[in-house]
Amino acid sequence: MECCSMQVSSSLSSSILNVQGFSSPFGRKFSNKSFHPRLLSSPLPKPFLQLNDKPKSFVYRQSLASLSSRTNNKTVSAEAGKQSWDFGRFLKTLYFFNGPPSPAKFFEFLIEKLSSPSPSEPVKAMDTSGIVLVAGATGGVGRRVVNILQKKGLPVRVLVRNEEKARKMFSPDIDLIVGDITKESTLVPEYFKGVRKVINAVSVIVGPKEGDTPDRAKYSQGIKFFEPEIKGDSPEMVEYIGMKNLINAVKGSVGLQKGKLLFGFEDNNSRELAWGALDDVVMGGVSESTFQIDPIGSEIGGPTGLFKGVVSTANNGGFTSIRTRNLSVPEDVSAYDGLELRLKGDGRRYKMIVRTSSDWDTVGYTAGFDTVAGQWQSIRLPFSSLRPIFRARTVSDAPPFDPTNIVSLQLMFSKFEYDGRLNPTFVEGAFQLPVSSIRTYIKDPICPRFVHVGSAGVTRPGRPGLDLSKQPPAVRLNKELGFILTFKLKGEDLIRESGMPYAIIRPCALTEEPAGADLIFDQGDNITGKVSREEVARICVAALESTYACDKTFEVKSVIPFSEPFTVDPENPPPEKDYNEYFKTLKDGITGREILEESPVPV
Repeated sequence: MECCSMQVSSSLSSSILNVQGFSSPFGRKFSNKSFHPRLLSSPLPKPFLQLNDKPKSFVYRQSLASLSSRTNNKTVSAEAGKQSWDFGRFLKTLYFFNGPPSPAKFFEFLIEKLSSPSPSEPVKAMDTSGIVLVAGATGGVGRRVVNILQKKGLPVRVLVRNEEKARKMFSPDIDLIVGDITKESTLVPEYFKGVRKVINAVSVIVGPKEGDTPDRAKYSQGIKFFEPEIKGDSPEMVEYIGMKNLINAVKGSVGLQKGKLLFGFEDNNSRELAWGALDDVVMGGVSESTFQIDPIGSEIGGPTGLFKGVVSTANNGGFTSIRTRNLSVPEDVSAYDGLELRLKGDGRRYKMIVRTSSDWDTVGYTAGFDTVAGQWQSIRLPFSSLRPIFRARTVSDAPPFDPTNIVSLQLMFSKFEYDGRLNPTFVEGAFQLPVSSIRTYIKDPICPRFVHVGSAGVTRPGRPGLDLSKQPPAVRLNKELGFILTFKLKGEDLIRESGMPYAIIRPCALTEEPAGADLIFDQGDNITGKVSREEVARICVAALESTYACDKTFEVKSVIPFSEPFTVDPENPPPEKDYNEYFKTLKDGITGREILEESPVPV
């Protein structure tokens, strides 16, 4: 709401505005003892239930027309100084946002508001934890990733199947959730709240057919060849279905690189909200606005939303706005940094108001923005720029903006800024603002938020002209191992299609050797060799903080050949690498699939 001097008394108008539900059932009987002395001793202020000084009876009409959530073709016709306050439109506004009005509920609520102050609604603080989820945390790479993150002091959460094993492996206070990516029902949404980044080290288990030693000596050797077999769940269940389940579980908390569409029309996507006019009629003014869908009004000739109206300062008014009904399920946009509006400006200054409470008359987190006349433009409003405003005044002790609980959105054109300031672009009369979309955004520069440990060789099965004798066992035995590499590639594709900022690391044969050897990064899935699990874990953590790694797929190996073991002198360890120097060499769009698509092999 805007705050200005009105004919309606401030205490009464605030009670009328705050009509978000009532405390008693419909039809409760009233006695004289129920009424506040103020109502018994004096009549209501003159403008209440009156038009043009002519008394009007309060009539409850179930059939009051509501504003359309999609199109509203009514003409707005307020003119400064030529229209009186419209009580009928005031009732329609209340009806649209609060449901059918009940006289009994209305008067009981009014009495309650006049006799007691309105308590403020506490709002949760913004979650800034930025938890890194490690899936497959008890594996050879996963446990090393956890150790590195903890040494860096980063908040870590581990997703494991075997709780007992994880408790023995990690410190007792580890943030641990038990789930199986092959079983969607075990990935409870609550588990992933606060997660902003993911390192996925889950992999199908491959072991020697004849078995391993109790200390997994064959596993540790890594580069030696033993006749392999799949242990446990199939590659399809782990690498493809499991990947699909994991992506669906974390995507909401990790966020999409292009943001989340809250309203509007983009490409083949659309999302509509129930918008209604909320003008200064609720304060006694005569300004009037509407919201409609223009089917050909966008910059490419498609549909767009249109906020239009006539604003007047008559009756001490001066604002128009459109506001959504409270969302049935609040939006959690904590993965993002702000809102982005795509609109065609008219040179005026508008406001975006975001509410995190379902109460009607409450703090709105507000940001003003300027537009350029006649131009389509993208307006970014960082969440950090939102000010807590209540009736055009800053609320200095308001809770921080909570992006996990977006309840409603509002666009406003007003004479007033806040704290007594005026809008420098305000002009009475007609206006219109086409708005094609409102979405969230991740601020630049964008780093990977989903880092996946895959495998070199995933595009090689069936590749024409390939000398299989020089390829790793998994390439030669892809079919015998349940199409392991084929399903690993399909899982990679799910990541690339997910919309999350990602990095896909394809290590060559993994060893238990220490990190520190010089590395070779390559793309196109052509190299063979070995690489330390410790090195891969360090690369995963470094990728989370590198813009150069974002949306890249690459292979990695050590320069040390298979025949030479790599050791490190503990007294003189090699210097830590700047992995960014490796990431800088990577290019977009190279996966090795390009060759495979030229000669596809059916699965």
